[in-house]
Amino acid sequence: MYSYSFDYERAADAQAAVAALQADSDAKYLGGGQSMLPTMRLRLAQPTKLVDITRIAALKEIRVDSQTVSIGAAVCHADVAEHDGIQRSLPGLAELAGMIGDRQVRARGTLGGSLANDDPAADYPAAVLALGATVVTDRRRIAADDFFVGMYETALEPDELIVAVEFPVPEKSAYEKFRNPASQFALVGVFVAKRADGVRVAVTGAAPSVFRPSALEAAFELMYDATGNL
Repeated sequence: MYSYSFDYERAADAQAAVAALQADSDAKYLGGGQSMLPTMRLRLAQPTKLVDITRIAALKEIRVDSQTVSIGAAVCHADVAEHDGIQRSLPGLAELAGMIGDRQVRARGTLGGSLANDDPAADYPAAVLALGATVVTDRRRIAADDFFVGMYETALEPDELIVAVEFPVPEKSAYEKFRNPASQFALVGVFVAKRADGVRVAVTGAAPSVFRPSALEAAFELMYDATGNL
């Protein structure tokens, strides 16, 4: 029977979590575990230590105002979907979170974990890119257009920790996907956001990483200019 040992550490704050990874290059952050634990079971990853960030209070905060929705990296999908302020200010994001996986996945999986993993069929990257969000880490702010690099690859350094994501509140937004009936992953998912500076569209599930289709954005712009509606 396959088995191996690893250490577990519950970080008290973001600084302690980052320090743990800086001290051990083979350690990994543990959020909801929806990607990390299956990867470990398949022997595709063998971290020497898992640093649990889910009990860090600052990473579980949600703040909503008229211009920005800020969501901590350790906030689970269910909390995004059910948050009254997000439902009012950014309903497209709340609807997206409610489509992720099943109830058990939504209760465990986290925003930061999804973005750091950058699965080609994940839902959150479409919202982050279409809304022009900012990924806030322990050391810098990364624009959405610069964050997603390729399949399972982001601009994050190995020990860099996502702290929160700041979503600008758009005029309108919506997300829809063609789902895998078993996993609920997006075979294709499209997030559309109408902002003051134009229309942004992001597609997930159709390429190695989420992307913005310029031709579709231009078509939406023409439609909006002609009708005033999306």
